[in-house]
Amino acid sequence: MKKIEAIIKPFKLEEVKDALAEAGIHGMTVSEVIGYGRQAGHTELYRGAEYVVDFIPKVKVEVVVKAEDVDRAVEKIIEAARTGKIGDGKIFVSNIEKTVRIRTGEEDEEAI
Repeated sequence: MKKIEAIIKPFKLEEVKDALAEAGIHGMTVSEVIGYGRQAGHTELYRGAEYVVDFIPKVKVEVVVKAEDVDRAVEKIIEAARTGKIGDGKIFVSNIEKTVRIRTGEEDEEAI
């Protein structure tokens, strides 16, 4: 099993959710996060005063999938989240040692 974490632009969340559902991948955790990468923030003008916005609002989508579904899920996220502009985000894939569904006690692939 693998965990896919995708940091994306907030307005792309619905498209990513729909793309994963079309691919048969259901269940996800979504968090509102802030951060920066190469874009390293920007300056804005507010009521005549200039200030630096260091952290950019993003959304983190987390899904756990069977190992054989990773490439398909990553491709769907890329297709749905890409704008072609700086700040589109990142995808991280990591191993999951164990999964347990609390309600039933099912484990590993049966629990996802």
